[in-house]
Amino acid sequence: MAPITPSVESLRDLPRSERREALETLVVTEFKTALLMTEQDDLPLDESYFDLGLTSLTVNDLKQRLESLLSREIDGTLLFNSPTVQRLLDHLEEDVLADLFAGTAEPARQVAAPARDALVDDLLAELYQG
Repeated sequence: MAPITPSVESLRDLPRSERREALETLVVTEFKTALLMTEQDDLPLDESYFDLGLTSLTVNDLKQRLESLLSREIDGTLLFNSPTVQRLLDHLEEDVLADLFAGTAEPARQVAAPARDALVDDLLAELYQG
């Protein structure tokens, strides 16, 4: 397992439901810094960051900073073939930091399944009584 950095540790300490937002804040902050944007500027998550003004050199620097912050490798091909912050966030959540996000939706399914089973049992009981 990779060593835990302060950023990864702070993500791990959050409830799973809040991790995506915290990851987005971290990534957006790094992109805004690279683009010389202020905190008040909106960064479009679905627009190519090359269209926003980044170059391949700044993307590579950004990749290295994020890898350092997260203590994980990021696929450089993804950064150049799908150059949006949204796609990067999805990749980080689904692949790079999967251990932090795994099972985020699972507790809801575990709660829903017993409730669903009870509802089905009740409906079947009513059907057979009628």
